[in-house]
Amino acid sequence: MRTTITLDPDVEILVKKLMRERGVSFKEAVNLAIRSGLAPKDDAAAFVTRTFDMGKPHVPLEKALQLAGELEDEELVRKIALRK
Repeated sequence: MRTTITLDPDVEILVKKLMRERGVSFKEAVNLAIRSGLAPKDDAAAFVTRTFDMGKPHVPLEKALQLAGELEDEELVRKIALRK
C-alpha cells in the first residue's frame, strides 16, 4: 500500500537513526517501527509483585478511616500554624 505520512520531528529523527543503525531504507524503517509498536506484547516477562508477611497490624483496620481523618486533621493544623 502506498500512502503519504507526516512525521513529527522527533519521530523523523528516530526513523533516520533506525535507518542508519540497520542499514535499511526509509520504507523498511517505518515498517519495522510500525510492526514493533503494533506487535502483541510478550506476557512471559510480566512483572510480579513479591509479598511479605508483615505480622499483625498495629492499628485495627476497622479504624483505618478514623485514623486517616485524624492524620489529615493534624496536617491541616500544621499547615495553618505555618500560614500556608
